[in-house]
Amino acid sequence: MMSMGVQRLLVTGANGFIGKSFCIEAINRGYTVRGITRAAYDFSSSVKNKDIENISLGNIDANTDWKSALLNCDVVIHLAARVHVMRENAKDPLSEFRRVNTAASEHLARCAAASGVRRLVYVSTIGVNGFITDGNSKFSEKDDPNPHNAYALSKWEAEQALQRVASETGLEVVIVRPPLVYGPGAPGNFAQMLRLVDLGIPLPLASIKNKRDLLYVGNLVDALLRCATYPAAANNTYLLSDGEAVSTPEILRGLAKELGVSSRVLPFPVSLLKLMATSFGRADQVNRLAGSLQIDSTKIRNQLGWLPPISFQQGLSKTVRGNVI
Repeated sequence: MMSMGVQRLLVTGANGFIGKSFCIEAINRGYTVRGITRAAYDFSSSVKNKDIENISLGNIDANTDWKSALLNCDVVIHLAARVHVMRENAKDPLSEFRRVNTAASEHLARCAAASGVRRLVYVSTIGVNGFITDGNSKFSEKDDPNPHNAYALSKWEAEQALQRVASETGLEVVIVRPPLVYGPGAPGNFAQMLRLVDLGIPLPLASIKNKRDLLYVGNLVDALLRCATYPAAANNTYLLSDGEAVSTPEILRGLAKELGVSSRVLPFPVSLLKLMATSFGRADQVNRLAGSLQIDSTKIRNQLGWLPPISFQQGLSKTVRGNVI
């Protein structure tokens, strides 16, 4: 499958967990990268002897001036977002999510179209599909959206706004909905699991019999580069994963194996675990650990010929050893 002639990539959120991995790999593959960050950022420690042009734009919103940043760019990889946080401090979280994730994304797309940018690749979330899957069912692009929280709703609204821009301007939009992304330096729940396993803390999760699809950051980066450069990706939405659904106990045991520590995952009734979590206000956290979330990645595999280059076990190994790609 031939790729289109892309030279310069604009990457928002370039110094984030996914952004840095993407910039490194894009540079290694010969692309010119312009990284957008909130404040000035020195990429030299991450990308040895290779330049990433950095432009700092502060907090992005519906009034951000993108003109100089978009100059001579072929494709925008839009990673910057207000992400879901465990301890929310905003008085009106949905408004804050919409300000950054929805309004700012639509504004960027319209500016990109006006600047002659060919394509925008938007990293959304599997949360647009929903929170959990039942039995052996899998989320796919054909599902009716069912965003389960304010963050996912703002992402779904952004997807709709970007599709409107595409139809009105001719800008090609590609939407990617990843599940939990892991890798070296991953934030959030995965980092917490890694830390607990490393400390040898007993975890009462062995009785969980779920199936979860995850996505190694290097696999996401590989897919994003394909979405940026393959003509067939234009105006499509893709769900993707490592392709190896695993249970929470399997994740924990896999981490323990790579860390070289004993796996201290103990049996405990799941119903009782959920009851206790509810009483302590941690129901959502346990539901994420105990619930299933499976993804059908057939579309991106068939349309773009994409297969994850890194297996789940290889991804765990790279995560523990700090090797990004």
